[in-house]
Amino acid sequence: MKLNIPTFLTFFRVVLIPFFILLFYLPFSWAPLWTAIIFTVAAVTDWLDGFLARRWKQTTRFGAFLDPVADKVMVAAALVLVVQHYHVFWITIPAIVMISREIIISALREWMAELGDRNKIAVSWLGKVKTTSQMIALIGLLWRYNPTMEIIAIIALYIAVILTVWSMWQYLTLAKESLLSEDE
Repeated sequence: MKLNIPTFLTFFRVVLIPFFILLFYLPFSWAPLWTAIIFTVAAVTDWLDGFLARRWKQTTRFGAFLDPVADKVMVAAALVLVVQHYHVFWITIPAIVMISREIIISALREWMAELGDRNKIAVSWLGKVKTTSQMIALIGLLWRYNPTMEIIAIIALYIAVILTVWSMWQYLTLAKESLLSEDE
């Protein structure tokens, strides 16, 4: 395995996950801010590692595997923390939808790769917009600076859940022919 800067950034994101979880539970007034800061750094590395890998032509098989795993674990962990903090159905339901979508699309991509059709469901611009809205929502819901921030974050969460369902529908539509085919 060749360790390059994009792969290092992905590893760094994985290492940050336990730190933002730990900070979330600390009983200090500054803990939500630092939780959000660490999550924000992780979110920026999510964008930066892919950008640098493509720009510097340093994409690797390991990086292509680890990057989406790191992203999904980071987002799922943040969603679980937010659900635990708010403990209300109108936060829990969007979180369940988002986590479920990630599981469904990951399974779909794996299955389509087995069929040799993975390129039919490449990441779209809609997925990138969904991720951006999701990150904004999670940063605000982890920080919880004031009620206005929380309202904006909840609006971003609902925008993200709409985009989550829409992008899942797009991916499933693109894979429909393969999904419904009777051939083994």
